[in-house]
Amino acid sequence: MGAPEPFEGFRNSSASAPAGGRRSQRASRRLPRRAAVGRRSFTSTLRSLEELADAGAQVSVHVVDLDSHVHVLSGDDHVTMPVAGLGVVPLLIEVAAGFENGSLDPLEIVDRSVVEAVETSGLWRNLHAPALPLEDLAVLAATAGDPIAVNALLQKVGHDRVRQRIESLGLRRTALLDRFRDQRGPDDAPQVAVGSARELAGLFSALVNSQVVDAAVSAQVSEWLSLNQDLSLVAASTGLDPFSHDHDAHGLLFINKTGRDRGVRAEAGVLAGPRAGVAYSLIVCFDDLSITHRLRAHDAFRVLGVELMEYTH
Repeated sequence: MGAPEPFEGFRNSSASAPAGGRRSQRASRRLPRRAAVGRRSFTSTLRSLEELADAGAQVSVHVVDLDSHVHVLSGDDHVTMPVAGLGVVPLLIEVAAGFENGSLDPLEIVDRSVVEAVETSGLWRNLHAPALPLEDLAVLAATAGDPIAVNALLQKVGHDRVRQRIESLGLRRTALLDRFRDQRGPDDAPQVAVGSARELAGLFSALVNSQVVDAAVSAQVSEWLSLNQDLSLVAASTGLDPFSHDHDAHGLLFINKTGRDRGVRAEAGVLAGPRAGVAYSLIVCFDDLSITHRLRAHDAFRVLGVELMEYTH
């Protein structure tokens, strides 16, 4: 991907231009607003995101309290950015809705040979089973982001139905543009999916509040996402077992979905503890020039995770 846009959309609610002159480049960088009175200040997250921005990354973040609906943290959350596999969530919603209304049979068998192959990642390509039911493909898509499973589901329901579902959910800055591919040519969409942090955090909030399509569909998609095994970004700070975290012994409610591509890291989810619950989304686009660049981006997700744990516990 090309060089990311500069990180310039965050504003501290009390920030103002210096009197009598043009703001410096540093002063023009807008910090995320925080409005959680009596809560943690997310100071470390702000510092981490600012460091990423100073290094040339584009960052978008949104955190909302599930009970008060206060926007705990936000910055550039309206900007549409690449989100890679995180964009699969609307597809899962459409699949769950199809199971619920009878237009899709959860036990319909899909043969892998009729799906465009993806050789660079995924679980199904390493399994001996040449065919799986749609419901198992949804589980693979949610838990492992399996690209062949995603492509099979998308091939079954079609882009038009996913686009209509996205529109019906009121999402204006979110789109599933294409299937997964090993290589993207000039005639292919440049990204698998795009979205905004505000819309994606809101979507996860609606899921756990049974407001996506209906209670049954919301519960089904939330159940699939609760099995997600990628806990390496924000979720790294939860201490949850990646392979068994849907019934945590300490009462921690957590669902999430991540997206990864060259120079793209994205995550959205819900974290709820004894004191509070939040829906969150963080998207970072960066020049993936070295392991150091990549780890700096990953660190920002983990810092946010620590402060979300402090907020909810």
